[in-house]
Amino acid sequence: MNDNRIPVTPSAYSYPLLVKQLLCTPLACAPQQEIVYRGERRFSYLTLRDRIGRLASGLASLGIKHGDTVAVMDWDSHRYLECYFAVPMMGAVLQTVNIRLSSEQILYTLNLAEAKIVLVHADFLPIVEAIRVKLTNMKQFVLIADGTEVAKGNIPFAIEYEALLAGSSAAFAFPDFNENTRATMFYTTGTTGDPKGVYFSHRQLVLHTIATMAALASAGAGQSFSRNDVYMPMTPMFHVHAWGLPYVATLMGVKQVYPGRYIPDLLVELRTKEKATFSHCVPTILHMLLNAPKAKDADFTGWKLVIGGSALPRGLAKDAMDRGIDIFTGYGMSETCPVLTVAQLKASMNARGLDEQLTIRCKSGMPIPLVDLRIVDEDMKDVAHDAKAVGEVVVRSPWLTQGYLKDPENSERLWAGGYLHTQDVGHIDAEGYLQITDRIKDVIKSGGEWILSLEIENLVSQHPAVSETAVIGMKDEKWGERPLVLVVQKAGSAVTEKAIKDHVRKFSQTGQISPYAILARVLMVEQIDKTSVGKVNKRLLREKFAGRVLRRR
Repeated sequence: MNDNRIPVTPSAYSYPLLVKQLLCTPLACAPQQEIVYRGERRFSYLTLRDRIGRLASGLASLGIKHGDTVAVMDWDSHRYLECYFAVPMMGAVLQTVNIRLSSEQILYTLNLAEAKIVLVHADFLPIVEAIRVKLTNMKQFVLIADGTEVAKGNIPFAIEYEALLAGSSAAFAFPDFNENTRATMFYTTGTTGDPKGVYFSHRQLVLHTIATMAALASAGAGQSFSRNDVYMPMTPMFHVHAWGLPYVATLMGVKQVYPGRYIPDLLVELRTKEKATFSHCVPTILHMLLNAPKAKDADFTGWKLVIGGSALPRGLAKDAMDRGIDIFTGYGMSETCPVLTVAQLKASMNARGLDEQLTIRCKSGMPIPLVDLRIVDEDMKDVAHDAKAVGEVVVRSPWLTQGYLKDPENSERLWAGGYLHTQDVGHIDAEGYLQITDRIKDVIKSGGEWILSLEIENLVSQHPAVSETAVIGMKDEKWGERPLVLVVQKAGSAVTEKAIKDHVRKFSQTGQISPYAILARVLMVEQIDKTSVGKVNKRLLREKFAGRVLRRR
């Protein structure tokens, strides 16, 4: 029997796929490129590497070793970027803490992850103070003062972050180890039950970075990310590595701008002053940006913006394009590291009309390299790619979480049949574009038909008086469920329930949506509840409005 394995030379370097390897190219090709924090602090990639080494040395002096978990509670900052590299490069595990969870949920995640040290920004000291005595594994606390005097309370801080770096050596010898070593972990932000811990290896992070970079660099024109761009994230760095894009930005050696806490007017200022050309955020942040006072006279031309986390309403997308933003969507989830698809226009589509291009930009997109994505029925059989047949999205790729931390039952359910089950419902068109149409749990079952809440939201968002909208299913005596539409009106606009119903009815009359999608009620609200990462919290909305909708007479 022939052995086709590649022969190994004893002295050859096997080159494990480790996070530290992502620094090779930028340090060689862009060592003086800038990293900016809030427009107040600037330093080069060479300084970044110096600080990464100092952070690792400092953590080691506090007792952190290979396999230990280091937790971070901070706003989007250069410090977070340093932790993205230093902690995994030591062989330790970086836990990015969702600071928008309740204090009890944060306690739960820290204890389950067995975090031994937490780097905590002064803004979150009240949370740590409240849970400190219940932390079961925590050995050390490091304060992030952010240049201000801080009342430390009763927390026994070992040292302040900048003092830790100043007193530590940059010459930390980052070792090689198995590329399948766990590098990062965080907790999902589900709206039911306890958060679930997902985790990713060095190999997974490196492959996700390379595939995402390849996808974003392959666009014919627009909807791209290249070495000529200036990067400014607007999704939390605690959430799925800020979609993995800080790793991509660092690998490419681009200028990076970190805004700290998200303040709409500050984001507009930084975009203008630092000339940011590539960002990403959820629809909620985009909505806030477009309506910020300083956005009124701002020029957004040439700003490429990826929208993810939840569906991009067509009306909001049009508002962004009208302001000069090159907007497009991406799709993924906490369990997928996260990027699976991006909605870039094919070269042949640039000649199409604005309306058709807008439709494509709002789709969930095409799979990026190395993603095996299917739409399947309940028997795991593929459905037609005709933009009509719907099923669950299931996926394989090299960077998907292998399970939930210490939760074998849900891990098996996640990977039933050898594919990761997203719990998202969608369809694929003949050109290969995925469109997520709902979460399985959010599908409205009316008269034996499925009504897709995201589809109705997209239509309602196109009404000129609608600022935000959410659609949920409410119990109905006759039909089982009927759609309830919640509407936040644009400032200075007024719209009636009848006007919204008539607006949706015309799409039903032309066959664009099911006749069962005729609305039961439309309610005008001041705001729509969101989760900790800015997604519409439909579970909470269903609870809040339960009993408000009765069967129509």
